[in-house]
Amino acid sequence: MEFRFTVLASGSTGNATIVQNKETTVLVDAGLSAKKLEELMRERGVAGHEVDALLVTHEHSDHIKGLGAFARKYDVPVYANEATWAAMERHVGAIAEEKRVKVGTGESFSFGSMTVQSYAISHDAAEPVGYCFYEDGYKLSLATDLGYVSDKVMRQIIDSDVLVLESNHDPDMLRMGRYPWNIKRRILSDVGHLSNEAAGEALCDLMTDRTKRVYLAHLSLDHNQMDLAKLTVNSVLENKGYFFKQAEYPLRETHHDRPTPWDEIKRK
Repeated sequence: MEFRFTVLASGSTGNATIVQNKETTVLVDAGLSAKKLEELMRERGVAGHEVDALLVTHEHSDHIKGLGAFARKYDVPVYANEATWAAMERHVGAIAEEKRVKVGTGESFSFGSMTVQSYAISHDAAEPVGYCFYEDGYKLSLATDLGYVSDKVMRQIIDSDVLVLESNHDPDMLRMGRYPWNIKRRILSDVGHLSNEAAGEALCDLMTDRTKRVYLAHLSLDHNQMDLAKLTVNSVLENKGYFFKQAEYPLRETHHDRPTPWDEIKRK
C-alpha cells in the first residue's frame, strides 16, 4: 500500500473520504450515520478501528452527521479549527477533551510521512477549510463546498497530482428547481457551491502537466447529473484548448451512495 484514497460518498446527502498510506488512515468528514460509514468503509476493506484521525472541513450536517457516534465508538481524535469546534459542539455530542484537536486554518500537520495542509475556502459556515495531502512528493487536494475558487484557493490546490473538485449544480436546473429562492440564492452566491461551468473554468487554470485525474464531487441530487457535469466541464476545457484521448481522459466520477475505487496516487 502506498498513497491512496477513496471518496466514500459525496453530495448533499453526506460526504466522507478516506486517505491512506502504509502507516496511517485518515477519514475526512463523517457526513453519514456511523452505521453507513462503517458499511461504505467495509466495501473498501477498511475497519473503523483502523482510522487514526478524523478531519473536519466544516460543521454542516452533510459533513458531520455521524462524527460524534463514530469518534466515540472508535476513540478517534477529531481535528478541526476552533470556530468549527464551537459551531458543531451541540451537534456532535461529547468528545473527550484529549480527542479534540484544534488546528488553525492554514496550518500543516503530519501523520508519519503524510503531511496535511488546511486552507480557507468560501462557504457559509463558521470557518470552512479544504485539505491538501502530501506524501513522497505527491499531492492530493480536496476542494468542495466552494462558493468560488479564489486566488488563494487556486494557489493552494494547483499542481495537484489528483484533485477532488466540487461540480455541484447546473444553474438552470437549480433556478427551475423546487428549492425556495433564498436557498437558491445562497447556493449561487460566493459562499454557496460551485456550478459545473465554474468548475470547468477553474480547471482551466488548475490543470498542469502534473495533473493525472480530477474527480467531480458534491453533485446535487436535485440540480445536477454526472453526465451533464462531465459534459459541461469537458466543453469548457475544450473551448480552452484541452483535448484528451479517451485512454487519458482525466475526469472521474464520485457518488452519493457508494465509494469510488481506491486510487493509488503514484499510479501512472
